[in-house]
Amino acid sequence: MPQLDTSTWFIMIMSMFLVLFIIFQLKISKHSFYFNPEPMLTKTQKQNIPWETKWTKIYLPLLLPQ
Repeated sequence: MPQLDTSTWFIMIMSMFLVLFIIFQLKISKHSFYFNPEPMLTKTQKQNIPWETKWTKIYLPLLLPQ
């Protein structure tokens, strides 16, 4: 049974990392980013929820004097 030749593995792995690094650098360098990002002001719509305006029995025991 022949032996597995692993002498070139290190060179192959290092060259793969180098190529991947170069590819990612090229991909990232093509993106354009905003220089001064500012938060957008969004308007939130107030929804009328029935239990916000009602007085329910859930709140009553907490407000009673002890």
